[in-house]
Amino acid sequence: MKKKEINWQPETLENGLVRLRLIAASDFDALYAVARDPLIWEQHPANDRYKEEVFRAYFDAALLTKTAFVIIDAATDKLIGATRYYDYNAEDSAVAIGFTFMGRNYWGGTYNKSSKKLLLDYAFAVVEKVYFHVGAANYRSQKAILKTGAHKNREYLVGLAGKESLHFEYLLQKEECLA
Repeated sequence: MKKKEINWQPETLENGLVRLRLIAASDFDALYAVARDPLIWEQHPANDRYKEEVFRAYFDAALLTKTAFVIIDAATDKLIGATRYYDYNAEDSAVAIGFTFMGRNYWGGTYNKSSKKLLLDYAFAVVEKVYFHVGAANYRSQKAILKTGAHKNREYLVGLAGKESLHFEYLLQKEECLA
């Protein structure tokens, strides 16, 4: 049986609140203007990502994936963050969503939830499971992921900047999302 090819790079996903479009090289300045806030990264394992050279590595990797999106406030057309799909696994019928950040003005409201819903709806049209991976000290992201209905699946160590960092994996299955 031939594997079904999946397009993890739709041109645009949108609702009334946010628009997700594929990241472009020309987005660096606007995205870095958001990302240079150290408080965005304070709980993140790569907590120095506010530095331009560190953010540049994140940004360049996002471009290479061809599955990364900028998050745009639909009302103002302002770029407010980024997110992406990664680790697609056809055999497991799964994909991961992550590498997400948003400017602090957009925390605690519906912007992250709306962005995740767009990604989840698109993913669940073709896979049965979505994974999220979060650093153990990143309480804000853990709380946001729990709001999707995902549950903690496992704990594991990740080598990051020469040291090991505890991470949590969360799982959301299609039937749970639809329930």
